[in-house]
Amino acid sequence: MDYYKYTITCAPEQAEILIAYLSEGAFDSFQETETGLDAYLPGGEESADPAETLLSSLQQQFPFSWVKEYLPAQNWNQIWESNFEPVIVEDFCAVRADFHQPIAGVEHEMVINPKMAFGTGHHETTWMCLRALRNLPCQGAHLLDFGCGTGVLAILAARLGAAEVEAVDIEEESYRNTLENSANNGVARQITARHGTLDAVEGSAFDGILANINRHIILESLPQLKKRLKPGGWLLVSGILEQDGDLVIHSAIQAGFTLQSREQRGNWLCLRFAC
Repeated sequence: MDYYKYTITCAPEQAEILIAYLSEGAFDSFQETETGLDAYLPGGEESADPAETLLSSLQQQFPFSWVKEYLPAQNWNQIWESNFEPVIVEDFCAVRADFHQPIAGVEHEMVINPKMAFGTGHHETTWMCLRALRNLPCQGAHLLDFGCGTGVLAILAARLGAAEVEAVDIEEESYRNTLENSANNGVARQITARHGTLDAVEGSAFDGILANINRHIILESLPQLKKRLKPGGWLLVSGILEQDGDLVIHSAIQAGFTLQSREQRGNWLCLRFAC
């Protein structure tokens, strides 16, 4: 696939904020740099126009500049492999690719080959969700992974004893990647992957829901997520910037949730609610 690379020059503390806003557009991958960040946009001019409108809008709020560069189709997996390092979450779990050596000293090790799907544990939001699963009741549970990306959270939940995990993502590559990674990690029988929005989920009365997704989707989905949880069920959400935490908490309370915990890593939050 051809890409446009947008080299954005900004203050270091603004890079993560810009990633959060740009991820709500058509940009599908990012890399932080010493001078800001690189944002990657798939497709042709039809995708560049709305993306650049979004950039111009954000320049009204944040001081930054950008330069666009056309990148013809490349072997993106090979480029990714050259930069990917394993992720270790304390002594609890580790995430590595199949070309890495096994990692000793952790309770759970997952082999994840993300291709173009989000969720390797490198980002603060995924890292916090992985750690949070250590203290969530997964044994025998019926769970939903909303916005599953690579399937890494669903896979860990299955490893922790979840009886069934439905995993859904609007991106077809994420759906396929979740199927592949579930099989590679020996939990395919416990995970049902679906391609689509929350409406594609067939289950209900979930014991718990994982939602590591952007703020906009979380806010608009809270009422539906509440309806799909059992009384006493739990909701774990991330993908939320610190500055948006109060808004999400207030909206969740209005939807009928109770805040149980609030964790922070960098500028990002991970919130646990009870139903």
